Amino acid sequence: MFLPERPLRLGTRGSPLALAQARMTARALCAAHGWPEEAVAIVTVQTSGDRIQDRALADIGGKALWTKELDRALVEGAIDFAVHSMKDVETLRPDAFRIAAMLPRADVRDRLVGADDFAALPANPIVGTSSPRRAAQVKRLRPDATITLFRGNVATRLAKLAAGEVHATLLAAAGLDRLDQQDVGATIAIDVMLPAPSQGAVGIETLGDNDAMVAALCAINDGDTFDAVMAERGVLKGLGGTCHSPIAALARVEGEFLHLIAEIISPDGQETVREETRLARGDDAAQAVGHALLGRASPALRSLFEA
Repeated sequence: MFLPERPLRLGTRGSPLALAQARMTARALCAAHGWPEEAVAIVTVQTSGDRIQDRALADIGGKALWTKELDRALVEGAIDFAVHSMKDVETLRPDAFRIAAMLPRADVRDRLVGADDFAALPANPIVGTSSPRRAAQVKRLRPDATITLFRGNVATRLAKLAAGEVHATLLAAAGLDRLDQQDVGATIAIDVMLPAPSQGAVGIETLGDNDAMVAALCAINDGDTFDAVMAERGVLKGLGGTCHSPIAALARVEGEFLHLIAEIISPDGQETVREETRLARGDDAAQAVGHALLGRASPALRSLFEA
């Protein structure tokens, strides 16, 4: 058994949700190995994504803004491992790093905050979100909606809603649940809004050559979550998707197989291309789903995925 000679340093962003996920990770690791709670020390690392709140993520560097400072801390030895919301982790990661574990997945669905459902919104509603996927799905459901940029942590977004800046916003059920805000918002059915790839999943990453840390983390890996999320990330890889691209995907475990649904949507919500398939767990065929989506898309929708 791997016994740390000093507290292991777990790097995380400083938002309340990120810290809640870091504490979940630390508790799981200590429980799995019989370590005292002081065996893991949480180290807060401020990321560019947290600092810059007035622009869309896609316009300022994409998902790497959530990971690059944590990556640097790993390489420099300031932390031993890092925790991420998997939907914030860019599709192609440097070879130096390894996603060694994922915690059991939480609720994958979105919640509508500000109204009981989309039909209950007033005419020409203003909906706040920074997600191209959510924006496109809202436009598909309510073509009369106006989308306004909404960034910041959960508390910030809820405060903007309370101040009347928008009629409604959308938040991940998993994040609200982890912040003990289970009563906030109306949960949206998956067949109404397919979630983002990796939504509800927490991943733990370390240096690929840190064998002891990799082995320690493997003890808390949830295999069902890992296989499903990696399939969803395979769709992203096949699409070459960026933060500009409205992409939704969800894989569900069915024994030794995965039931995978994925779709791409035009920003105005008028075009949706959807694929549904059954894959063997661990199969890299999910990339082919991304290729199939692009093959059926209009030139305008396909252009969103071209470099």
